[in-house]
Amino acid sequence: MYGRAEGVTGDLLANMGRRDDAFIATKVWTRGGRDGIREMENSFRLFHTDVIDLMQVHNLLDWRIHMDTMQGWKAEGRLRYTGYTHYRPHAFADLMAAMRAKPVDFVQFCYSIDQRDAEDDILPFCAANGVATLINVPFGGGGLLSRLHGEPLPALATDLGCTSWAQFCLKYVISHPAVTCAIPGTANPAHMADLLAAAKGDLPDEVTRREMAALF
Repeated sequence: MYGRAEGVTGDLLANMGRRDDAFIATKVWTRGGRDGIREMENSFRLFHTDVIDLMQVHNLLDWRIHMDTMQGWKAEGRLRYTGYTHYRPHAFADLMAAMRAKPVDFVQFCYSIDQRDAEDDILPFCAANGVATLINVPFGGGGLLSRLHGEPLPALATDLGCTSWAQFCLKYVISHPAVTCAIPGTANPAHMADLLAAAKGDLPDEVTRREMAALF
């Protein structure tokens, strides 16, 4: 799914001797226990590691079978954490059902300032059950920033220390108390630096978050 990402990341970490500084998260996305084991074992090989920090069942594909393997490996110390992922709001109920049936440490799903469905059920569920959250497509798949391009930043953005719409929108996501980590994607180093700046300064409280959503 992600091309050479695992191999490139693994080679870089090994060549720089930085494995201990990284939190490696990856996914299994296939049917059947045997194929799942083969795919996950290949991830260990590509990352040059004996321990993967987080292994996730992608899009809940054959999650019961893969989770049996993953829970066993976690008990053996090969995996530190286990998780589920999906990228559409319609899957929130299925994600919560899977977490009830076979509990995990992490869950990954979509959440952005223009797609706030996660605030209704799954974010409160994760907070109540001690499940860490990874937020994918925090810019609504990219369309959000395209729509905001050229629009002037509101005064509230400046008050929050934001110098771009990307920082404003990302700060909204990471300020939710149930959000552990957001994973925006970019191939542009300048964009990466811009996104990292969203973590600087104070995070908005609930009142300010409501103002941000209303402004949007």
